Amino acid sequence: MTVLVTGSSGHLGEALMRTLQAQRREAIGIDVLPGAFTHQVGSITDRAFVHRCMKHIRTVLHAATLHKPHVATHSRQDFIDVNISGTLTLLEEAAAAGAAAFVYTSTTSVFGDALVPPPGAPAAWITEDVTAVSKNIYGVTKAAAEDLCQLFARNHSLRTIVLRTSRFFPEEDDNGAIRETYADANIKANEFLYRRVDIEDVVSAHLLAARHAPSASFAKYIISATTPFSRRDTAELRNNAPRVVRRYVPDYEAEFAHRGWTMVPGIDRVYDNERARIELGWRPRHDFRALIARLKAGEDIRSPLARQVGSKGYHNRAFREGPYPVE
Repeated sequence: MTVLVTGSSGHLGEALMRTLQAQRREAIGIDVLPGAFTHQVGSITDRAFVHRCMKHIRTVLHAATLHKPHVATHSRQDFIDVNISGTLTLLEEAAAAGAAAFVYTSTTSVFGDALVPPPGAPAAWITEDVTAVSKNIYGVTKAAAEDLCQLFARNHSLRTIVLRTSRFFPEEDDNGAIRETYADANIKANEFLYRRVDIEDVVSAHLLAARHAPSASFAKYIISATTPFSRRDTAELRNNAPRVVRRYVPDYEAEFAHRGWTMVPGIDRVYDNERARIELGWRPRHDFRALIARLKAGEDIRSPLARQVGSKGYHNRAFREGPYPVE
């Protein structure tokens, strides 16, 4: 079964291609940029290009996108062209080619303002049932592309699964105040409690979704590291996260102190991945407890795959104000 991977020169696309090749599965990578794992260079907005690439394809893993870091450097029309029109072209060509599965890489950013509770409220507990409130063109276009996937699942019998992934990029945080307060590894370790996932686990979720898609017409799943918290913790997490973390992972304090790291004082949202674990049989390996065990053993907190893929960046130039400009 041939797999088409879009965005194969990017973070996730390369990780998918590396894993598929290691499993000796036939896979074709496409991207607008050349790369070691890209076989065909072209845009998903180019129908003739997509049509040629879709020949003999049974599974599409659609990771190509304009990301949040592009909001300040690309027009809204660019986002519509790539994230909506490009996805529509892929869906149409996949349906016409008789593809058995279409897995769309979405983002927890579609939840938008639903992720930030009002002052004094408990942390938001985010499941797939939370209503999205998009706050920028990135979120709008990713949500619209999700709806296109559902349309093709219902009206064209294209089995489609949407994966709303949390943060897995290795670049620095876009928030200057956070960069000044915490070491980069400290930031990322903290985020595994509530809003980050290792790329190795993202890849495994995609491959499971591709396997599961033929037996399910349409589904959406949150793909984030398994949190140690429960809904009962949300009020306390907002005001005293260190105390809650201490209850669940007491070993963290010594490891953080050894490195001069600190825990965030409060957490405003928690991504719950339970549905993906139950329905897809997904077993993410990289969570906060696993990271602390690695720190105790003197190991890197990143998976081997994350280290192999490394940092890609989102732009071909540097910005004085941070890793990318914020709108």
